[in-house]
Amino acid sequence: MRIGELARQSGLSVHTIRYYEAIGLLPCPSRDQSGKRSYDVSILVWIDFLARLKAAEMPIKEMICYADLWQHGPATAARRRKLLEQLRKRVLNRIAELNSCLGVIDTKILKLIKLEKG
Repeated sequence: MRIGELARQSGLSVHTIRYYEAIGLLPCPSRDQSGKRSYDVSILVWIDFLARLKAAEMPIKEMICYADLWQHGPATAARRRKLLEQLRKRVLNRIAELNSCLGVIDTKILKLIKLEKG
């Protein structure tokens, strides 16, 4: 597929796709006879994974490191697992922090409901 179609299907802009290629988050695509980028549909799975890493607040440097390791294949599995385990811990800490915030908000809501009822 061409870059415009990849942008439509992935939700990324053409500019973002080119940027991701430039910094190593996306592998360099093959080129068709006219020199235009040609992507395999399987890249959509990788882009979705990158979106999850971004949503989980993985720093771009770590995303680039992970992408580099991924492109080097199975021999890097342990190092990739370590990066994901570290991210998992940060996500769990963030969930705990948000749950704490939610508890405070819920308490305030209950107090306001009591005030409204008089």
